[in-house]
Amino acid sequence: MSSRRGPWPHRLGRRLRGSLWPIPVLGVALAIGLGIAVPALDEALGGDTPFTFAFGGGPSAARDVLAAIAGSLVSVTGLTFSLTVVALQLGSSQYSPRLLQTFTRDRVVQLTLAQLVLTFVYALTVLRTVRTQDDAAGTTAFVPRLSITLAYLLTLGAVVGLLLFLGHLARSLRVETMLRDVHDEAMLTYDEELGAGATQPAPTLPDGPATPLPARSSGFLVHVDEGRIAAAAARCDAVVLLHARIGDAVVAGAPVAHAWLTGDPGPLREALDAGVELDFERHADRDVGQGLRTVVDVVSRALSTGVNDPTTAVHGLGHVSALLGDLAHRPLGPGVHTGPGGEVRLVVPQWSFADLLHLALEEPVQYSEGSPAVLRRLAALLREVAWRAPHGLADDDLRHWSDRLAVVAGRTADLPPGQVEVWRGELEDALAGRWAPR
Repeated sequence: MSSRRGPWPHRLGRRLRGSLWPIPVLGVALAIGLGIAVPALDEALGGDTPFTFAFGGGPSAARDVLAAIAGSLVSVTGLTFSLTVVALQLGSSQYSPRLLQTFTRDRVVQLTLAQLVLTFVYALTVLRTVRTQDDAAGTTAFVPRLSITLAYLLTLGAVVGLLLFLGHLARSLRVETMLRDVHDEAMLTYDEELGAGATQPAPTLPDGPATPLPARSSGFLVHVDEGRIAAAAARCDAVVLLHARIGDAVVAGAPVAHAWLTGDPGPLREALDAGVELDFERHADRDVGQGLRTVVDVVSRALSTGVNDPTTAVHGLGHVSALLGDLAHRPLGPGVHTGPGGEVRLVVPQWSFADLLHLALEEPVQYSEGSPAVLRRLAALLREVAWRAPHGLADDDLRHWSDRLAVVAGRTADLPPGQVEVWRGELEDALAGRWAPR
């Protein structure tokens, strides 16, 4: 499947939402428009303005003011965002590189950059309209008083916006804020992709051998145009089973799907190539596992010997527990798409709760040895998930992870004797719906 031939409206919309430049570019366009329109209004008024607070200096003063605004703002913009990038690099190295995605999608960052470049470009555009009197050339002096007054007001707004941005940046670099942002983004993805209701049973697939449909390029699966592929399968009288979930890695030459059909698979290959989008990184907008993966990265990095921050790990595990508890009540079955007659045409796999539990616990349990606080939080996480999950959904999986945790706890000093047995008993109480502290 090709990342260059995916469903372009979705790809374009996702790239615009996840890029830093679209809103600042709109700010530049608006600045150019204002820099042309407002001086034209000034010229139509003939230099007379009904506002007493309008700029009252001559052409030389006007040039000085506009040049000072433009020069200072471009310097402040470059310095501010250089320091921001350095701070984010330090944060990503300590917590997780995937947290940089939240910075580029941050509307406060985008609007602040737009405000700074808008004021800079507007001042430059107005500067070109200031004229001094030249009798030899037959030109008269012109000072766009309203335009310069607006440039002054925009500069004041940029200063206020810069102060607010620095406060926002200081909050954003706190690990608690980063975890909250990832949590909120993950919940939005769950609402959009999973909704609510019961998990549908897996559909019955045709008997007999299936035709493999290999991928034409490599990358992470970020979007599937289910309607296009299902329509092509209906035209070919085929049933398509996609192997990769959204967020999984796809390798060129390996089967990305199998199809049960009797005719030429060529049209189906073309539809699959156009309907499956790959990218060089995962994205949170359709990837159910991405938010959980990012939080687990923060927890794992906090438990590393280089960082050694069990408090951050404990806070991150609280978010993991909340996300797993919410996912326990979501329909996590495969997506089934039918043709005009109601027959199954496309099956798109989805994360199972057991897979999500494995993703959430594999690394934290492995790295928790030697940290009693993290072990206690992991035991509480298992108990909280057991309490929230429907009966029978993950009982065996939770017991399996409890056994794994017991092995790690057995190699950790400073735990009270019999603590593991207490945790196991509390987990069984939670699975039975009658948990109380022991």
